Amino acid sequence: MVRDGIHFALGLAGAAALVGWLGGPLFSLPLLVVSAFCLYFFRDPERQIPSGEVVVSPADGKVLAVCPEPPARTRVSVFMNLLDVHVNRAPIAGRIAALDYRKGRFLIASRDRAALENEQNCVTIRGDSSEVTFKQIAGLIARRIVFYKRPGDCVQRGERVGLIKFGSRVDVFLGPEWLIQVRPGERVRAGSSILARRR
Repeated sequence: MVRDGIHFALGLAGAAALVGWLGGPLFSLPLLVVSAFCLYFFRDPERQIPSGEVVVSPADGKVLAVCPEPPARTRVSVFMNLLDVHVNRAPIAGRIAALDYRKGRFLIASRDRAALENEQNCVTIRGDSSEVTFKQIAGLIARRIVFYKRPGDCVQRGERVGLIKFGSRVDVFLGPEWLIQVRPGERVRAGSSILARRR
């Protein structure tokens, strides 16, 4: 469980108790439902991290697109809906080589324009023989990108590195040395689903 979820749930449960005391149990029910949803939304299950020279998905969700990205990379876009786990994980092991946070709009994350115009956090991880970049992109409802690491920090493949609150998208950029293993429409899980294997 992400700590933020506990804080939200406790705050809403306290408000529900107050409303129930002042107006009756029926009036507190909506707040209790939202409190329970916060506990569900901020869940953080353990994952089995695959071994070998692979790139794992940094996010739970549905693969929106697998498409070429200039100059010679492939972009894999994963869309997270409100029911997906929103904890993000490192796609490869290595060192955080670059971090670029940009403020922006809050368009629907599944649209192509969102990758250019929405609030986002772009992270490059440099491994032993390759580097992978992924971009946390805020959405229409998601208004908070969280990233726990700093440039120079070392991460392990599948390690928790952040989250995006309440629905969003993550784009992963892979060089020609990677053979893509997923297709649009597939469901993936952060830290355990393999997006690509080393050629």
